[in-house]
Amino acid sequence: MLTSNVADRQKLFVDAARVECVVEALRCADREARSRTLAWVVMPDHVHWLMQLRDGNISRCMQSFKSRASRAFNLLTGAQGSVWQRGFYDHCIRSDESLEKQARYLIENPVRAGLAASVGEYPYAWSRWPMAAEPAPAAQGQSR
Repeated sequence: MLTSNVADRQKLFVDAARVECVVEALRCADREARSRTLAWVVMPDHVHWLMQLRDGNISRCMQSFKSRASRAFNLLTGAQGSVWQRGFYDHCIRSDESLEKQARYLIENPVRAGLAASVGEYPYAWSRWPMAAEPAPAAQGQSR
């Protein structure tokens, strides 16, 4: 599980075209056999990526991803310079059950941040596992 923040936590990823710069960089890492993506979510100021490392090391994979996403973003927007903060956060997951649990946590991030009302509503998230929306809890004192 990897997390990378936008430089100065700017909210750069706010529309489909900008988000696509990040998503295409994730897909490219898979096509180049560096990774096998299991889930991702692109938030306005950071990205979470749940993946299996297939080739190389995690630092090189992230460097390649961030560089590709930055170049595409800068080309799209006419900006220059670094899009990302230096470094990244990583967390190793050790079991299949934990992978699916971590994917759900990641996909629920936009709901916790107030960007979506339910799982599945936020357009900039994907998981290889079905992530159906949880039914809303019934109001207290209401009977059916």
